[in-house]
Amino acid sequence: MAGSTNIFTRYSIRKATFGMLSLSILLSFGGHNKLLAQSNSQKRMQQKIKSLKNQEGFSPRDTAYINLLNDYALEMRFFDTDSLLKLANEAMRLSKESGYARGLSYSHLRIGDYWSDKGNTEKAIHHYSKGLELAKVAEDKKLELRLLNNLSGEYAYKSDYSRALGGYLEALELAESLEALLLQSIINENIANLYATQKDYEEALTYFKKVKKINTNIGDEVIQAETMSNLASLYADMSELDYAIFNINQSIKVFDENQILDWLAYAYEIKGKIYLKKYNYKWALYWYQLSEILHKQLEDDRSRIDLLNGMSEAYLGLEEDSLARNYAIRAFKITEKINFVEGKQKCALTLYKVHKKAGEYPEALVYHELYQQLKDSLSRRENRQSLSLHKTKAAYERQKLELIEENEKALARQKRYIQAGWSMLLISLIISYLIYRSKKLQKRLNTELQEKKDILEVRKTELIANNETKTKLFSIIGHDLRGPIGALQGLLKMFKDGDVNKEEFLSFIPKLRADVDHIYFTLNNLLSWGQSQLNGSKTKPADVSLENIVEENINLLSEIAENKSIKIVSEVAPNTLLWSDPNHLDIIVRNLISNALKFTPENGMVTIKAVEKAAEWEISIRDTGVGIDRMTLQKIFEEKSNHSTYGTANEKGTGLGLSLCKEMVENNNGTIWVESILRKGSTFYFTMPKSTKNYSKAG
Repeated sequence: MAGSTNIFTRYSIRKATFGMLSLSILLSFGGHNKLLAQSNSQKRMQQKIKSLKNQEGFSPRDTAYINLLNDYALEMRFFDTDSLLKLANEAMRLSKESGYARGLSYSHLRIGDYWSDKGNTEKAIHHYSKGLELAKVAEDKKLELRLLNNLSGEYAYKSDYSRALGGYLEALELAESLEALLLQSIINENIANLYATQKDYEEALTYFKKVKKINTNIGDEVIQAETMSNLASLYADMSELDYAIFNINQSIKVFDENQILDWLAYAYEIKGKIYLKKYNYKWALYWYQLSEILHKQLEDDRSRIDLLNGMSEAYLGLEEDSLARNYAIRAFKITEKINFVEGKQKCALTLYKVHKKAGEYPEALVYHELYQQLKDSLSRRENRQSLSLHKTKAAYERQKLELIEENEKALARQKRYIQAGWSMLLISLIISYLIYRSKKLQKRLNTELQEKKDILEVRKTELIANNETKTKLFSIIGHDLRGPIGALQGLLKMFKDGDVNKEEFLSFIPKLRADVDHIYFTLNNLLSWGQSQLNGSKTKPADVSLENIVEENINLLSEIAENKSIKIVSEVAPNTLLWSDPNHLDIIVRNLISNALKFTPENGMVTIKAVEKAAEWEISIRDTGVGIDRMTLQKIFEEKSNHSTYGTANEKGTGLGLSLCKEMVENNNGTIWVESILRKGSTFYFTMPKSTKNYSKAG
């Protein structure tokens, strides 16, 4: 909804995202266009597109790029309609070339929005309908729901209320089947607004009650404020001005606190409308002017008509006739531009009042005749459409009841068939039981023997595995821990016995530090591996930031890198979220970076990257080290291998790190591999599933 990227449009309400700019700044600068020329969300969208283009192996036919183009088109909808059309056409071209049905459907949705805002309902309906067909082919229910909602809204703009209601009811049923509360709220509110245009306020209020109940379950104050704004407009039309002012004040407070300026502009307009109905022209004009300042940032002609016409009426009430004439003419020209009949009727009435007050009776008569002609036409059409609305709704409900009745009959027939089937099955079971009973003793003995044999085989396998684990454990302890600890013990004994003096002892501190770091690192790996082998540790995946894990381990290993003058570079983008066990990911990254530092000579470089794939992230850790020969490559990840190698500065390793990495990567539904060239360096790759979070919801 407002304040975020919007994918659905409530009927007759315009949408845009201004970004987080305070109203006081806006007013103090007189509403300069540069202040809101580009929203924060638009900037973020541009950055996403730029980042994707800079990725290695980028292709403009990538579905992620096509989706970003369509999302960016939506962001530009109420700021730069030419850019909207250009972006949507480019997305359509790329979708056709790559055979991407969803992208093509999405492009038709955006182009339909363009023509809708231009007042060309025929072209808008054409694109919405084409997009709807493609969404069904792509089996994208949410996209289908967006298109149904927008298509129904376009029929409402065309005054084909019967088809609009039918489409909304179909969309509502789909939203309920998807258990999408927000979408149910939007569509119910669209239906309420549809009845409001017919002045069927009782039915409109019935649907608004449903909306408020759904909004309570959603629990979002912004969504509740949006509904209260629309409800305030309805109460104003009903002349229930106390209810109207209560609802609009509540919504303005929420929009102001959350800096949702597009809805704030609409709320100001409604508040102006309420004061106009109170004949308080001064305050009406005050709120209209606030709305006008915000509207200058929008390219939304349809929503500007009521604002300009309302300001004309306010100026007329304040005896400022020239300004009243100016605003009424501006509003009337927009209605002719987009062929908006209901808006033209209102503007004709205002222009009639303006010319009559100025004593320009011939002109006043022209506009009065136009107003009367449009009023009679709309009145006759509204009477027909009002009846059609009720008929459509009744027919729809009747079809649902008939379908339910037919389903109940079919279920009753199936129930009889099932009962007959159960009877036959029971007879078959009795016969089978008699046959089974005669062989029962023999089968039971065979089964018991086989079970005991299987148990022995399992225990044998477990015993062998435990012995191998124990052997490897003692091998690592003896090979990689006993040496550094023994050296430390020997040095301390020499210092105690006086074989080395204090200065000589202090000269060994760097080596002791390195040995202790090695022991600590080895124990961490050993404990992680031992837990997984002996206790069967469980993987506990969660949403985890790769960028944070990488930065923490770079800081942890920075001293080792500085001692060898190795530069560690992280090219991991912010908000790179993985679905993995945080502890496992930390151990994997630490081991691979440590390994890269170990085999990279002085003045080398270690680079960490993350490349987004369809359902996973591919992470790489590249070094400019000594490389790995072909024989070692073949057995580097073997589980039973605990061979350790000295690094370029004689660093020791456990030989355990890579097999531990492999085990933890695979436990997190990923894969790990290595590519290497001798004397040029190695690159270790592993994959992890993407986070299940959605970042941006666009429509």
